[in-house]
Amino acid sequence: MKIAFVLVLGAAILVIFIPRPWIDPTLFQAGLFLLGCAGSIASIFRPQKLRLSFPMVPLACAAAWGVVQIAAHWTAAPADTRFAVLTWFANLVAFSLALQLGRRFLDALLYFAFALSVVAAVQYFSGVPKIFWFFPTDAPAWGPFVNRDQYAAFIELMLPLALVRAFDREARFSAIAAAMYASVIAGASRAGAILTTAEIVFVQLRGRQFRPRLWLLAAVFVAVGGWSMLAHRFSDRDLLGGRREILESTIAMIHARPWTGFGLGTFHTAYPAYASRDFGAAVNHAHNDWAEWAADGGIPFCLLMVAVAVWSVPKALRSVWGIGIVAVFIHGMADFPLHQPALELWWFALLGGLAAETISGPG
Repeated sequence: MKIAFVLVLGAAILVIFIPRPWIDPTLFQAGLFLLGCAGSIASIFRPQKLRLSFPMVPLACAAAWGVVQIAAHWTAAPADTRFAVLTWFANLVAFSLALQLGRRFLDALLYFAFALSVVAAVQYFSGVPKIFWFFPTDAPAWGPFVNRDQYAAFIELMLPLALVRAFDREARFSAIAAAMYASVIAGASRAGAILTTAEIVFVQLRGRQFRPRLWLLAAVFVAVGGWSMLAHRFSDRDLLGGRREILESTIAMIHARPWTGFGLGTFHTAYPAYASRDFGAAVNHAHNDWAEWAADGGIPFCLLMVAVAVWSVPKALRSVWGIGIVAVFIHGMADFPLHQPALELWWFALLGGLAAETISGPG
């Protein structure tokens, strides 16, 4: 089981570290399939350790729904839907394996996120348009991410892990949390800045303790990293920046096929026929995870994700360290963090850890 879980995290790291244009799509799909098989075999051979949790049902249904769309010819791009099915299968495996291991892997995730935040900040300020100074890109890069909001969503997931440890009087985690927070501010993600700040405030209120070291370090790191770009982006007259028009067009797609959807993973293919505005560039996502789920999978598929949210939110709030799960759900109302395979794997792995804590109790 431990080996299979290492394979899950290893695949997630590879997906994060290597940009999609540099990965052969066929090899990537084969990797997801083998990843799922490894997890399934591990569960079969270690049945005494098998745990079950409610989110496994909607996750399995999500993958099955994509298969139905392909069989019923409801998809606008069968190849994209096949890829989406494999992705949801991998999400189910990541959740299931994390559920078996519980919180034993969280420290490793935290240290990885901290290292990535340091590399991301150094790389961003170096001004070199290459991911990890090797893969060329046309946009600024934060570590492996070429989208500031997706990078912010990754830190939103991991930051509460450091915050909880910092408020438990573990001094080094104050520095780790402050550095991760400052990297989001420097990256100038508006949603990320709001949500990570809210996470710090929430953890402090739940702990009913003031940690001046954390706030002081955060102020120092933010001053070093800079916040002028973030302030400039908040000064924009239209904070939605085209998202409003994309959402309106996505709603039109939902009205066109409310029950069957256009096929999981096919948003970029179906969207042009419903676009109300030409942005001069391809629109690959709805910048709203919930709307895109409804457009791709129909209302029934979106309800599967609502069921996961309804189950997870109260448990995440009680755990405190799990509020990153809620933060990404909220971020998904203005962006598409849960339509990026690597972030999905991390998110569902963390959700599996939360489910494990629910079963065994805190500690």
